[in-house]
Amino acid sequence: MSTFATDLTIYELKAEADRLFNRKRLTNFGLPALVFVYLIYVFFAFDVSGMAERANWENGKTLIADSYSYKTHVSRDNRTGEVSTAIEGERKGRYPDGEAPGWVSLGETTVIDLEDGHIVRFGPETVEYDIPGYGTVRATPTRSAGVQAELPAGEVPDWINVSKNRMAITTDAGRLTVTRNRSEVFRYFNGWELFWFTLDSPYYGKSFPELAGLAAQGEARAILNDFWTNKMWRHQDVAWAIFETILMAFLGTLGAGMIALPLAFLATRNFNPLKSVRFLTRRVFDFVRGVDALIWTVVLARAFGPGPLTGALAILVTDTGTFGKIFSEALENVDEKQIEGVQSTGANAPQRYRYGVIPQVTPVLLSQLLYFLESNTRSATVIGAITGGGIGLLLTQAIITQKDWEEVAYYIVLIILMVMLMDWFSGWLRRRLIQGETGKIRKARDTKAKSFFLP
Repeated sequence: MSTFATDLTIYELKAEADRLFNRKRLTNFGLPALVFVYLIYVFFAFDVSGMAERANWENGKTLIADSYSYKTHVSRDNRTGEVSTAIEGERKGRYPDGEAPGWVSLGETTVIDLEDGHIVRFGPETVEYDIPGYGTVRATPTRSAGVQAELPAGEVPDWINVSKNRMAITTDAGRLTVTRNRSEVFRYFNGWELFWFTLDSPYYGKSFPELAGLAAQGEARAILNDFWTNKMWRHQDVAWAIFETILMAFLGTLGAGMIALPLAFLATRNFNPLKSVRFLTRRVFDFVRGVDALIWTVVLARAFGPGPLTGALAILVTDTGTFGKIFSEALENVDEKQIEGVQSTGANAPQRYRYGVIPQVTPVLLSQLLYFLESNTRSATVIGAITGGGIGLLLTQAIITQKDWEEVAYYIVLIILMVMLMDWFSGWLRRRLIQGETGKIRKARDTKAKSFFLP
């Protein structure tokens, strides 16, 4: 080879190396720059700065505080003078007539002690609120002239809202609202009141040692029944809703796997020589998985009506397409030698599938089924909110009412625990079914090898 040819080859190699290096450098710097430009576009297109300005952080703080606290309502009907006290303002949490918490003194003039000098008085005609550092606010509700408010001299602070028909005062101690027909005080406390027992239960207010003592005396069943049938927190209904959610995920996932497996054989080249059937089957898989489960939920709810079964069908339809694609790809990668070995024993077609194909794809099938079972447990919560079943329905109802956010927090905690439980269960089952079988096969192989070499 001439020196000219050698120099030309070295030049070409160097040029090729420079080209590849420039491409790699362009890729390394170009992709991050492209992502950065896209993020800048998103910042302006979605008006992120304006969103931050429009955010109401006070409402957010109130919402978070309401998730771990409860409020007691002390209400007076301005027309009749009747005073009532209720947890969260619900009839199920109302104190019996003539009873109230210790900080409320019932009488002709009801005195409400909000502590730290904050005192509210429901008089026969006038409502008074003593506010330390500000003075006494008086409001007289009338049918004809609305709410006549008397405030201390000076500028009205922003935590007092006064109009012709309403006066509202919000302080750190509580809140007072007065309208023509109703006067009401709200006082907040930390915790989930009445979570264990309601006010009408004989076990309300008792400590754990007291309950343990009563249980030892033979009242365990009554104590459990009062907790289980709690009218405020509805533990019995919540437990059934959790069961419905898990049932939707289980039925949908298992049903999809049972339908997708035989259809997957029709979509593979090595088991179905008919190209048209393979094409049609794959397009069916694309269609059912291409439509989101929420859309299938709306369609099926219109066809079959609301209910947990509709949610399970929505999961089944969507996952059938996903499982069909995954299972068909697993079937296309099976080892033909194992199938031929089973066939050499004289096995028929179903036996070849049972003993030559299924054992090879079982780890993939079980792994995907268990993963989707865990994932569908979360999806069933959202689907249940649409179909009217499961814990998702209770969560949606609690959010819509916008009054008992501690119930929302309770349902969210239960959903997280449910997902954690399903994650643990699917992991345990995966180890038992997949790793356990692999360990047995490995152990049998080692035993056979030892018996071959040992005398």
